[in-house]
Amino acid sequence: MNTPNRRQALGAGLSISALAGLSACGGGSVGAADAGKPIKGGSLRVGVTGGNSADTVDAHIPVNSGDVCRAVNLYNALYGWDDDSQVVPLLAESFESNADATVWTCTLKQGIKFSDGSPITPDDVIFTFKRITDPDDPKTAAANFSMLDKVVAKDDRTVEFRLSEANGLFKDAVAEYTAAIVPEGYDPENPVCSGPFKLKSFTPAQSTVLVPNEHYFDYDKLYLDEVQLLNFNDSDALINALLSTQVDAIAQIPVALVEVIDADERMAILNSETGMWLPLTMRVDKKPFDDVKVRQAFRLVVDREQMIEQVLSGFGTVGNDMFGPLSENYPEFPQRKQDIPKAKKLLAEAGYPDGLDVELVTAPIQSGAVESAQVFAQQAAEAGIRVKIRRVDATTFFGEEYLQWDFAQDFWYTRDFLPQVISCALEESPFNETHWDDPAFNKVFDKVRGIPEVEKRRDGEHELQKMLYDEGGYIVWGFANQVDAFQKYVGGLVKNSTGRPLGGWRFDRVWIGKV
Repeated sequence: MNTPNRRQALGAGLSISALAGLSACGGGSVGAADAGKPIKGGSLRVGVTGGNSADTVDAHIPVNSGDVCRAVNLYNALYGWDDDSQVVPLLAESFESNADATVWTCTLKQGIKFSDGSPITPDDVIFTFKRITDPDDPKTAAANFSMLDKVVAKDDRTVEFRLSEANGLFKDAVAEYTAAIVPEGYDPENPVCSGPFKLKSFTPAQSTVLVPNEHYFDYDKLYLDEVQLLNFNDSDALINALLSTQVDAIAQIPVALVEVIDADERMAILNSETGMWLPLTMRVDKKPFDDVKVRQAFRLVVDREQMIEQVLSGFGTVGNDMFGPLSENYPEFPQRKQDIPKAKKLLAEAGYPDGLDVELVTAPIQSGAVESAQVFAQQAAEAGIRVKIRRVDATTFFGEEYLQWDFAQDFWYTRDFLPQVISCALEESPFNETHWDDPAFNKVFDKVRGIPEVEKRRDGEHELQKMLYDEGGYIVWGFANQVDAFQKYVGGLVKNSTGRPLGGWRFDRVWIGKV
């Protein structure tokens, strides 16, 4: 999201004007305060967009960016993902499988506690996974654990996960933030937390206040007295809040404004390369996208380099209709390029010699989403594809029709290939927005999923990737950098490849320098 479209230019103009006004008043001439060495104390005010009335603090059903921020800071899973998207221990001390990956044994860290001071026990782990996989109310991560037969306490620190079939990816599954550990009897209306912070107050679509969890195992390493997560209606309001020092940091800035914000000596930019993607989603079970030739044609109308420049202002990398670019087994398929004549030929073969009309549903769910819809519509017109853009607000987009749109968009943080498949490319996936359900694909996946060794999975993964590359319902045109902005007196924000903003939402390592 270097040639902004009209909407970008308008937004940029408003925020640039705001910056100019502040500078005229002396705001831009104030010397920048450096964060210096870590110190204790202070309140971090973080601005976000995309909040709505359905915002939640439930550990197991986060949807939008604010939800994820709350989940990461209020709760810990057994394992997690570091800045390089590698799996590392959180509440677990170790997590090992037997020879055929059908039994995984977890040992909890010694002396860990919830925010109410109660110990985190194997019984809490058992309760957590029963809650996630409840057949009457499955949570977001349920598809990751479809083979989980039973969770058994072996002693006061050891838990055994017994699987009905081999799963070499099980450690990755328990590392998802949607698999965070909660106590027996967990009530999301009054949450007891396992993460570095606990909840002080929460008003959906408006604000969240977090305070340190004094029972957290790394409590002594926390610096902040408080975190305020503040929701803004749009990017202009967000930028203006930063420039006027109403907030200390903002998540996902419009990249067309990076140079402008960076020119203010009070500000710093955090630019992280990630595997985050903003796909266009085609339902493979609905006309016209039930014809693979139509899906192939839609992919061929995309000028991917132009998308990176116009939508992301160059802050991203070209995609090739395949997710998981940081995966060890990511394939090197021929780079798909714009080919209007071939796209027209495919459409004619599919019964659309004069092109066709489609509606594309978009919403400001992530920076660049609306802009990518607009650029796609311009590009598709060359092939006779007449795109009517239907823009809705984030609340509507994630409402009752979410995952049912025929042609829409979404955004995904960084995931390896197979965990991403589990999330979005199986019949039982919680977010199967393309409604992909291919028996041949499922058969190969079931086999590959049981292999723990990455190199032994390579051929199988490439087979799965080729099916999606040839016939899938995603248009993966690129991978966006995560670009955030903050006042220079904020310390501890580091580059993070997960795609989660502001260093992976890791406020447990942030401090406020002397201002």
